[in-house]
This record gives sequence, structure tokens and C-alpha cells, in this order.
Amino acid sequence: MRLYEYEAKKVFETVGLRVPRQYGVIHSPADLDALALEFPVMLKAMVMIGGRGKAGGIKKAKDLAEAKAIAEKLLKLVIKGYPVEALLVEEVVSEAGACYLGVTTNPATFSVIVMASAEGGVDIERVALEKPEAILKREIPANDATLPAATAREFASFLHAGLGGDQSLEAGLQEAVAKLYQAFQQYDCKVAEVNPLIVTTDGTPIAADAKVVLDDNALYRQGALFELLGIKESRHDVSELTRDEQRARDAGFLFVDLLPQDAVKDPEKLYVGLVPGGAGYGIFSIDEVVNVGNRYFDGQAVPVNFMDSGGGPTLARVAEMFHLLMDKEIVDVIVTSRFGGISSCAVFIRGLIQCLRDRHERGLRMLPVHGRMVGTDLPGAREYLTRAKAETPESLKDLEIIVGNQKIMADVIREGLAKGLEFRAKQTA
Repeated sequence: MRLYEYEAKKVFETVGLRVPRQYGVIHSPADLDALALEFPVMLKAMVMIGGRGKAGGIKKAKDLAEAKAIAEKLLKLVIKGYPVEALLVEEVVSEAGACYLGVTTNPATFSVIVMASAEGGVDIERVALEKPEAILKREIPANDATLPAATAREFASFLHAGLGGDQSLEAGLQEAVAKLYQAFQQYDCKVAEVNPLIVTTDGTPIAADAKVVLDDNALYRQGALFELLGIKESRHDVSELTRDEQRARDAGFLFVDLLPQDAVKDPEKLYVGLVPGGAGYGIFSIDEVVNVGNRYFDGQAVPVNFMDSGGGPTLARVAEMFHLLMDKEIVDVIVTSRFGGISSCAVFIRGLIQCLRDRHERGLRMLPVHGRMVGTDLPGAREYLTRAKAETPESLKDLEIIVGNQKIMADVIREGLAKGLEFRAKQTA
């Protein structure tokens, strides 16, 4: 679970890591009137996305009139597809130098990783690629509750060598890296990052920016933190979601885009939308589309999404799952499977057919759907499918659902990919 910058800075303050003075968070220019401001101030767009500064989302104001004018413009911004709805207002910090500090976990070993660079306020991933020697990285395999003093001193010395300045700066840098590590451990973080950590003109390290991602699996231990931040429940902030992920969330089911929101379509690839029967089947379907695609179709198959309907979805929810993928321009074919346990095959097939009939009637984009269903209410689902195909053959002509388990899903997927390639060839002929 990600925190907004102002929330992350509250976390840092609890462990004694210094941050700029926070005047408040506003949602309209008029909100500035209620704040006890000392100018100049910084106004910062509150979106959980990188590159705010380059997108014009961070501005300095010298007086109230300028602050209101800037706030009005910032609150109309859309940064990388996400509208700005709130601004953090904080003091301006006099900068003599800037560096980077970060703590995360090595996904291969689950050891804690501490990183630092004297090049702060820049894309640290680019620094890692272009100047790896500019980054100091140390692994803490024992998962110590506090950062070993010798390691903290090593980081302070490394940063001081890059920043220059008075020797007394090392003590402040050592404290800063130790405090960031403390916050990471105390609040069960997946990531705790400061970029930049500014060194002021009087030699004080201050976290000018803050990024904190909490481990979802440990949120049950963080009740006191939630109370401090005024968060009532765990959240998946909307600024993390793509348009289709938000659409799915509003409809009551889980959907994850596997490709960037505005991915450019490769004409040599077949893009496969997936409507699986449960979360486990969803993960299996992703892997199997890739495996079958590599084995039989020269690596052309690209899975587009993960999806999970949740237990016992309604007919309307099932229909919307298929609507979403058919509205998604990059998708060429939909592969589906329904293993009816809690969920009903009868509700599944009715929802799917409702979607196809509705789209055909309204002249909306139609895609081939190929899949299999087994399990609860299968006889009724089979009967409904047979009757529907006889009643509305034109709207269901590209629907192929295998009833029962006489075919394994690998073969169903292989047939679905072949149908998708055939359909696309006809469309482009």
C-alpha cells in the first residue's frame, strides 16, 4: 500500500528524520487562506506517480497571490493520465547539496537492501544504468532491527565524499540513513525512499521528498500508524490504477493490466484477453497462453490481463468482464474458462451471452471468445448455450465454449489462439 508524500513525511517525523515544515494539504486555491503560510512556499501535486517535477507538478510561490494562481493551474493538471486533486504546501528549503537514500528488499533473498547515491533528485534507475559506481548498495542478510553502526558510517562517508562540504556533515548523514532504515523496519515497509535528501546551507540533511510503500501482508500490525495518518482502512489508491483497472474496481471485480495503459500494438503479435475461473486459474492462464504461444505460434501470443470475478459473480458482473476486454482496443481474442465451484456455470454463460447480444445489437466491437466451462449448474448452462445459439446465431457466431472437461485447457487455449489469428486475418484482409 503506497502512501502520499505528506503521509510518508509524517512517518519519517515519527523516527526523527527531518522533513520540511508542512503547512497542509489543499484541494482548492481558496484553502490557502486558512493556512499560516510563511513565504516562499512549495506547492506539490499529490499523485503517486514519478516525474511530477518534469510534468510541471512542483512549483514555488513567493506570495499568496502567486500561490493561488499556481494552485489553480496545478489542480487542472493531469500527470501521466492521473488528475491532480490535492496539493501539498510546504516550506522552501535552502539547498547546498542533494543525495539519494533508499531501503527495500531483495526479492530473491528477502534480505534488506540499503542504497545511497550522492546524485539526488534524479532518476536513480538511470544512474544505476549509466553510472553504477555512483551508487553504494549493501545487503543486510540478518534483517537487523537497526542498521549496524559500521554500515551507517560507511554510507555517510560515501555520501560525504560525493557531496563535499564540512566534515561535520557525516554525522548528520549517518543519522539520516539510520533513521530511514528504522522507519523501514518499524512500519513494515516494502520501500522507504528519500529522493532528494537535501543538505541545507547550514549542513542539515532534510527529506525534501518521501516515498513509502507498506507491505500489505503486515498492515494488520499497523493500526497505530493508520490512526496517525487518518487512514480508516487499507487502500489501493486510484492513482495507482489504470483506466481499465479502475473500471473493473467500480464494477466489483479484480483486473490487472499486464501491459502499459497506452501500449502500442505490435502487428506481429496476438493480444489475448483472459476471463478465467478464479485467481489461481488466472495465473495459470497467463503462463499457459505464453507457453502455448511459444510452442505453437512462434511466440506471437501476448497475455493482456489478469482477472478474477470473485466468488459467485452476478450476471451483470460477468457481462461487464467481457465488455471491458472487448472495449480494450489492443485485445484480439478472448480466452475464458469457468470452473464452477462457488460460481455458477449458468450465470457465467448467461452473462457472456448477454454481453455478446448487447454489443451486436448496438453495433459495438465484437471479438471471438473461445473457452471451456465445467462444474456447478453445468446441465442448465449447456442447455442455455444451445438454445441461445439457435435463437441468435449471428451475435454468437464467434463464440465457442467447450462444455465439460473432455479437453485440457492447453488444447482449448491452442484452439483459441488459432481462432484469434484467423479472425484477425479476416478483419485485416
